[in-house]
Amino acid sequence: MADKRYGIIPALDITDLTDIQSMIEEIDDLDIIYGYKIGFSLGLGFGLPRVVDSIRAISTKPVIYDHQKAATDIPATGVLFADTMKRAGIDEVILFPQAGPVTLTAWIEALVAAQMRVIVGALMTHPRYTVSEGGYITDEAITSIFNTAFESGVRDFVVPLTKPDIVRTIITRTDLDSGCRFYSPGYGKQGGDPHAFDFIQTHHLIIGRSLIGASDRRAFIEETTQHLEGVL
Repeated sequence: MADKRYGIIPALDITDLTDIQSMIEEIDDLDIIYGYKIGFSLGLGFGLPRVVDSIRAISTKPVIYDHQKAATDIPATGVLFADTMKRAGIDEVILFPQAGPVTLTAWIEALVAAQMRVIVGALMTHPRYTVSEGGYITDEAITSIFNTAFESGVRDFVVPLTKPDIVRTIITRTDLDSGCRFYSPGYGKQGGDPHAFDFIQTHHLIIGRSLIGASDRRAFIEETTQHLEGVL
């Protein structure tokens, strides 16, 4: 797509808050940086409110929490989870539901009521995840999760950058439309190619290890931006 829009979301899979702040100070002014994703290493290590405060001291961009994997509990706990996210100052939450549609819809409703953006994923980057790949999760379940989320008002979805053909097939089998936004891990170390996703219009790349390990993180983002724009 000629008008495809990209964003970059650094995955802050680091256990040092000082290093996180240094990274954010280095790259936050770049327009392509959409927001920052945090997960269990920071949440369990420091507590979400402290982590969010550390980010907020520098950036006003969205803070996304990836629970690895949220919405796998009973439906009633969605309200508790949403309240915890709200009090911590989280802006967007990634759900990876494996507990069925009742839990998924309940958790979506709770997070929306707490005024948070909900992002839903169902397929992971690594091999042997779905049954057709030799894994545990049925391929039909992936489609069902996306359709249930879409019917519940979700327009933001996680799809793996390492599996473009599977993602294309899944999207054609769902109700997802061109108004949806997609978030993709798998760039860099895992070898995913964003140019293989010409069927997606708004595409945010979640980048962790390659960015964290770069000797010059700002230069890495600038070079990645040129790659996405077809300059390199």
